[in-house]
Formats: sequence, C-alpha cells, structure tokens
Amino acid sequence: MAKKILIVYAHPEPTSLTRQLVDVSIEALTAQGHEVILSDLYGMRWKAVFDADDFPSRTNPERLSYIMESGHAYATGQQTADVAAEQAKLLAVDAVILQFPLWWYGLPAILKGWIDRVYAFGFAYGYKNGTNEYRFGDGILKGKRALVNVMAGGPATDYGPRGINGPIDQLLFPLTHGALFYPGMDVLPTHAVYGAGHVTTAEEVDAIKAAWRLRLAGLFIDKPIPFRSQNGGDFPHRHTMADHVAPGQTGLVAHVANLVDA
Repeated sequence: MAKKILIVYAHPEPTSLTRQLVDVSIEALTAQGHEVILSDLYGMRWKAVFDADDFPSRTNPERLSYIMESGHAYATGQQTADVAAEQAKLLAVDAVILQFPLWWYGLPAILKGWIDRVYAFGFAYGYKNGTNEYRFGDGILKGKRALVNVMAGGPATDYGPRGINGPIDQLLFPLTHGALFYPGMDVLPTHAVYGAGHVTTAEEVDAIKAAWRLRLAGLFIDKPIPFRSQNGGDFPHRHTMADHVAPGQTGLVAHVANLVDA
C-alpha cells in the first residue's frame, strides 16, 4: 500500500553525502510507490531562531512566554505560515525521515530550530488537554514511523560502547526519545554513516548508498526501538519509573525495554 513520507533534510551543500542519500531516499521510496514530501531546510531558508517574531498576535505583549504564546497561536490559527505548513506535512504523512550531519554531537541548528518552532504547545506537547498526559508513546503523531539517518565524521569505533565520543544512540537520545517518541512516533534504530568525512572513492559511496537503500526497504516493517511508553504501566505517576521496572538500571539505558528485560 502506498504511503506518504516526509524527509526533513539539513545540509547546506548540494553535493554532500547527506544530499546524495536524500536523493537515494526519494528515488527508492518513489520506486516503491510511495509519495515523498521534502523539507529542504537550507533550500527553504528556514528560520531557525524561535523568537517573538513567531507570534505576531501576542496575548501578553509585556512578557514573552513561549508556552502561552505558542498555545494561543496554535489554538487560534495565528501561527506563521511556515510553521503551519510543516505541521500539516507531519499530520499528512505515515513516516518521517530526518537526514543530517552530526555537528558537535548534535543536530545542525537549523534542524533544531525546525523542531523548536514546529512543535507548538497543543500540537507536539500539551496535546489534547494542556497537560503531560499524552506523551512518550502517545500524542498527535502516534502511529507514524520515524527514521534518523545521520552522517558522523569519526570512525565507528569512536561511537562504540566505550568509544571516545559515546554511543550514537545516547548522543541522539534527545532526538529519538525526545522529539520523535515524545509526540508518539515509533522510532526505528538510527542509521548512522560513520567516517563520512573521509569517504573518497566512488566504491565507498556506492556501498553507503546500497546500505541505505536496504534500510529504506524496511521502513514500514522493521521493529522500532522499544522505548518504554509513559502510559504503559512503567511510569505509574508519569514521572519516575516503577521500582520493579529495570531494577538496578539508571540513565538512558533503562528507557529501552529489551536492553534490560531480555
């Protein structure tokens, strides 16, 4: 069955490896019969800074409260057109793919700014009733899939369990568990391309593209990361994990069920 997929792409160089893999995404997914929507953030000249200009009609002109003004703009249809358009894309698609380089252990600022501005109060957080009831597995994007494709400059060993940079899954936890799982999406294991800054031959590029095509083939069948949902019983009061869940485990690892329950 044909699906709709949103690709959010963040890289300023049109000949970059990131952009080449975006082209592979469009080609492969279209060949599968899917419809692809592309948000090329640099090409769109996306406004990355979340500030007072996002709220042309303020409820309180004396003091800027992002939650209050974001919620008001969303609820009253007074958001800026660019933000409303990206929200409409998210609601229309069955899956979201984020493709970007790892810069200083995180997202390019323009992609972080996309999240900051598009994830309005009442939309991605405070969903339905203005509380934290519908989050981490529940939310407005529940039922959709998410896949992160990141280019890392260092070799894979640097991102191993004891690697000097730390595991890529932990570096990207604020994105995968936070920005993607928080509003309800099923997040697939991250597809990282290591040593991206040292790819020099056509053969290396072809191998990277082939591996990415294989991942794309499993976009709607691969198992997502088993993050613990807020409302599935592991967090009886929505804040702290129950004592019987992942006993002895703390930190990020405790949030992934199969790492401690197997």
